[in-house]
Amino acid sequence: MMLLRHGETEWSRAGRHTGRTDLPLTPHGEDQARALAPLVKARSFDLVLVSPAARARRTADLAGLTDYEVDQDLWEWDYGGYEGITTPTIRESRPGWYLWRDGVVPGDHDHPGESAEQVAARADRVIARAKGAEGQVALVAHGHFLRVLTARWLGLPPQNGRFFRLDTGTYSRLGFEHAEPVILNWNAPV
Repeated sequence: MMLLRHGETEWSRAGRHTGRTDLPLTPHGEDQARALAPLVKARSFDLVLVSPAARARRTADLAGLTDYEVDQDLWEWDYGGYEGITTPTIRESRPGWYLWRDGVVPGDHDHPGESAEQVAARADRVIARAKGAEGQVALVAHGHFLRVLTARWLGLPPQNGRFFRLDTGTYSRLGFEHAEPVILNWNAPV
């Protein structure tokens, strides 16, 4: 299974938590997405699932994955009251705050927030769909979500996604070794 993290946005560049806020790619983010095209073109995918976010759909389009299904389960972690805020700013009122340990606070109607376990439940559904596909699968989504998905792929608690840094415009591959789930490539630039 190939994982593509969307290209850069203004908020990802600034370190702002971007869950459900729908932002476009920056020009650099569009270049990152186009750079994925040769990698995508070298493979044939039987199932391509993409987050509903414009940044993910644009990344898929520019990378050449135009025949895809939008899957609501691929949305980024809902950061609740921390939507659009940087970690240093959050730590001004919550010293030492760490998403993977401390979670988020509830936000407004559009950003109620999610626990790591809620994100993991969505990731588990995506994994089940991917495992049910006949051939190659590609997912285009978001950094924290894909990190949780990877932890779940490996049979780990969702909080272990903290160990898998994932930059914008990169690809990763999950697969098997001796029928056991493994990471084949991680956070690879093109």
